[in-house]
Amino acid sequence: MARLPYLEKADLAPEDQPLLARDINLHKLLAHNPAAARAFGTLGSYLRHGTTLDARLRELVILQIGWQARSPYEWSHHIRIGYDFGVTDADIAALIAESRGEASALEPLARLCLQAAREIHDGAIAPATFASLAAQLDPASLTDLVLTASFYCAVVRLLASFGIEVEESYMRHLEAFPLPAD
Repeated sequence: MARLPYLEKADLAPEDQPLLARDINLHKLLAHNPAAARAFGTLGSYLRHGTTLDARLRELVILQIGWQARSPYEWSHHIRIGYDFGVTDADIAALIAESRGEASALEPLARLCLQAAREIHDGAIAPATFASLAAQLDPASLTDLVLTASFYCAVVRLLASFGIEVEESYMRHLEAFPLPAD
């Protein structure tokens, strides 16, 4: 159960109502502090629409963070969003296999990005992983990969700290690809 109530547009001043343009629980909770919600949205919007990192790789990185954190909200939302950016069910199954240390059919760069995301989740990219990424990505894309994984590490902690619940319309993604029990 969420630790603060979810706000609706009617609860907000007219100038803050656009914060709830997407009717999702994360935004409904962050709207308690409109300035913070705007700041959060600015970086999130850049990562979704302005990043130099390939969109499919970006979504795989975000999904990896959601998987590592066992975040039902992040995992379910980015399965759905990932489909819009080229992530397939086979990619998701491969991410799960990679997370378990099993082989997958993912291309080498995707596997490397997932490894980097796991390492960032655990603290920082290992020097060898960073060097391998630097050999394949330009500096801007590498920066965006690190920024994306780091931002979503913060997002999953925010979701857990506030107890933000998965909306019913996203539950089918958790049913299709359940998170492991700890």
